[in-house]
Amino acid sequence: MRILVIEDDDALGASLTWGLRAEGYAVVLAADGTEGLWEATEHDFDLIVLDVMLPGLDGYQICSRLREAGNWTPILMLTAMDADLDQAEGLDLGADDYLTKPFSYPVLLAHIRSLLRRAAAPRPALLTAGDLTLDPSTRTVQRAGRAIALTPGEHSVLEYLLRADGRAVPKSELLEHCWDAAAGDPAVVEVRIHNLRRKIDQPFTHRIIETVRGSGYRIDPHRP
Repeated sequence: MRILVIEDDDALGASLTWGLRAEGYAVVLAADGTEGLWEATEHDFDLIVLDVMLPGLDGYQICSRLREAGNWTPILMLTAMDADLDQAEGLDLGADDYLTKPFSYPVLLAHIRSLLRRAAAPRPALLTAGDLTLDPSTRTVQRAGRAIALTPGEHSVLEYLLRADGRAVPKSELLEHCWDAAAGDPAVVEVRIHNLRRKIDQPFTHRIIETVRGSGYRIDPHRP
């Protein structure tokens, strides 16, 4: 999942970027409102974490402009402004959720998972393909009832493939949504797919991670 963080506090921005990447999310950080609006307009994201008090454009202006332009990427507002009217204004302008500073990092992650489940595309509580099950809320994976331990990065790729619902996902798309901006070599996708196959496929007689020549990878529980 690809997240845009718009936060002008250097320490908090760096902390959020590091923490979310450690959870397997691909993160782009914008340090002011003008840069943040440009990133949100020019690139696709699964979620925007948006500070309210920003130089250039504030969070309310960014949210309003995105919604007016028909951009319905889920927005989680972060702010130290905890008055009821402040929260109401953000929600009325089109934000999907609101979290006041200081906040607990586990609570932030729970809000993010909730918003990703509620995004425009249908997001079931459990993702399944044959005997493979992934629970986004607990970040657990099972196959044939057996628990499978994945790294955050492996979990991110597997979740994205499962959400594609049988569609072949190109390497470039996986790079965009499951890695940060520094990763540009498609070879890293091949390595992660290899590691997933070692854990998801090799211990079982039926292999479900398929390479579609010229198109990418997909999850197919009905492979012969």
